[in-house]
Amino acid sequence: MLVAQEENINSRRIKRRYKRYSVKQKQELLLEAEKPGNSVSFVARSYGISASSLFEWRKKMSDGALIALSSDEELVPVSQVKELKAKLREMERLLGRKTVEVEILKEAVELGREKKLISRAPLRGVEGFR
Repeated sequence: MLVAQEENINSRRIKRRYKRYSVKQKQELLLEAEKPGNSVSFVARSYGISASSLFEWRKKMSDGALIALSSDEELVPVSQVKELKAKLREMERLLGRKTVEVEILKEAVELGREKKLISRAPLRGVEGFR
């Protein structure tokens, strides 16, 4: 990315500002790099941008990630999305199973209290259950 350096004479520290490019600007730079006689490296040098940034933008654009270009988010492979969805389904299934177990245990405690097998004192560590 474009780095403008300013030297502060008093403290001798270098301040860097990174320029952000809009999606339209990124597309224009990539189109210019595609023109005959131009290369990504040449366009990058011409505008003071690192070539790796242009290559990254080009890869994202070829993956159909215009949204990713604008938000600077990483693209996630479809296989990873499928894997995460499968994990989510498994977690939801386990949550459902645990919910049923809790309901069964609550009914068992109520039944035990009705038959005076369990004390009527509130259960410790169980919120909302008397």
